[in-house]
Amino acid sequence: MPRNLISVEKFSKSFDEVLVKEVSLGVAEGQRIGIVGRNGGGKSTLLKILAGVDSPDSGRITRANWARIGILQQADSSSPGSVRDFVVGSKKTHEWASDAGVREIFAGLFGGFSSEILDRAYNSLSGGEKRRVGLAKLLIEPLDLILLDEPTNHLDIEGVAWLAKHLRKRRELAVLVVTHDRWFLDEIADEIWEVVGGEVLTYEGGYSAYVLSKAERARQQAAEDARRNNLIRKELAWLRRGAPARTSKPKFRVDAANQLIATEPPPRDTSELLNFAANRLGNMVLEIHHAKLTIGENTLIDSLNWNIAPGDRIGIIGFNGSGKTTLMRALASEYRFAAGKMQVGVTVKRAFLSQHLEELDPSWRVLEAVERVALHVELGGGRELTASQLCERLGFDFGGQQRMIRDLSGGEKRRLQLTRLLMTSPNVLLLDEPTNDFDVETLAALEDLLDSFAGVLIVISHDRYFLERTCDRFFGLLGDEELRDLPRGIDEYLERRDDFFAKQVVVEKKSISGAAQERLVKKEIARLEKQLEKLVAEEVELRKAEADSALDYEALVEIGKKLQEVVSRREKLESEWLELSEQITR
Repeated sequence: MPRNLISVEKFSKSFDEVLVKEVSLGVAEGQRIGIVGRNGGGKSTLLKILAGVDSPDSGRITRANWARIGILQQADSSSPGSVRDFVVGSKKTHEWASDAGVREIFAGLFGGFSSEILDRAYNSLSGGEKRRVGLAKLLIEPLDLILLDEPTNHLDIEGVAWLAKHLRKRRELAVLVVTHDRWFLDEIADEIWEVVGGEVLTYEGGYSAYVLSKAERARQQAAEDARRNNLIRKELAWLRRGAPARTSKPKFRVDAANQLIATEPPPRDTSELLNFAANRLGNMVLEIHHAKLTIGENTLIDSLNWNIAPGDRIGIIGFNGSGKTTLMRALASEYRFAAGKMQVGVTVKRAFLSQHLEELDPSWRVLEAVERVALHVELGGGRELTASQLCERLGFDFGGQQRMIRDLSGGEKRRLQLTRLLMTSPNVLLLDEPTNDFDVETLAALEDLLDSFAGVLIVISHDRYFLERTCDRFFGLLGDEELRDLPRGIDEYLERRDDFFAKQVVVEKKSISGAAQERLVKKEIARLEKQLEKLVAEEVELRKAEADSALDYEALVEIGKKLQEVVSRREKLESEWLELSEQITR
């Protein structure tokens, strides 16, 4: 029976408005909980209260005195010393480097553990780099519960996939995570908490299960207004048709929920949009011939031949630094190809949402800033929205439309930038990380809006769910100076990247002479043998302690956990030792 790590009884918290009121809940060993809700609704506050960083206005929070708890917050921290000092403290290199788990974490989050990475001054890092370092520290420490506030921000698709895989392996570790990354939630969460209207509503399963449960709850209680129900039904249609594997987690009766979408059309009418896009764009959109893309002396793409046609909905995937944004800027004619040419159709009207926020007059109100672009936007098929209606679709209600720009958060300014961009009625939409700082509800509304966009859509995003939801074709930058067509999407990209790394390792090994290679292997074997001697001695001591504590249940549990860890590490090292020994005897 899992023990409780944190228990909460009737706690409340308010700032300008009530965030949570008389909420009772708990977190047990090994539990995996995702927290969703609108921005500003209290998700981060709830996380900080559970961690003891903040205090409730009323109620009681009980934390097990034996529980080791860590938190990753969004705010930048400060610390003297290097990355090494922050993550591993005063440990000698051989102490932490001999741990395969630590090496895996460094490789997954930083791409390695070279001195160049570890000797950097912590306070010189960017906000995103500090969050990676903070995440590494949490994953390395022997904790029982980690609370993560937007851990996937600043991670590329590979980084998010690695983190999900790493957390799935560590089932003994309890995780509470606030994130808008719905793919990540589906991968790691066993339960969803929705912070809404002062309550914390609980749902079994990951994000897909949450959507289905929410629809079922709405059907039974008739508690949602028509617009919210339509959005949920549309997303259900996507889950059923576009990603059926994700619906395997729900532990409730889904037949009733499926009645909601029995007659629901696909999320978008592809043929209708394609016809309308062809009418708006003609036969040619962007044609690229023998183009070379460089930054300084670095070649990103050597020879690119690419035809982007009317109605294409394309996701561009690549690791951080692979050249995604540079390619997008070239497509927007904000950056020149070093060679080759790009032909642009006569009727093409491009709009580019970059990662940099547009400077707007801080004294303007939100609606004024949008109406200065246009009063109406045409969606296609005779459909149009007013500036106010588009603002509402992207999360600015009547009160939000009257707010001054100077009072907006970074995420709200991002939404305003996107709203103004859509008001220009482009027929080619280039979006570079459009989902940064958006909550789940706003993301669903944006996806719904893009479903009716009759033009070319090209997207860069680390949000895998958003990419798969809005795009039909995928192209990847793998680091080999080519833009690869990926018929199987993101899964194919991750597989190709693994193959790319494996080939690099083989090349590096072949570049070392046979004698030098044998010396390195023997040195590694000697290191493993020393570690194995220590682990065997530690195992003997633990088995002795286990026998001496036969009548002490709590001590037995603690010793058993340590013993299991030691045995697991010993078996892993023995396997490595055998593999290396085989290389010497060949």
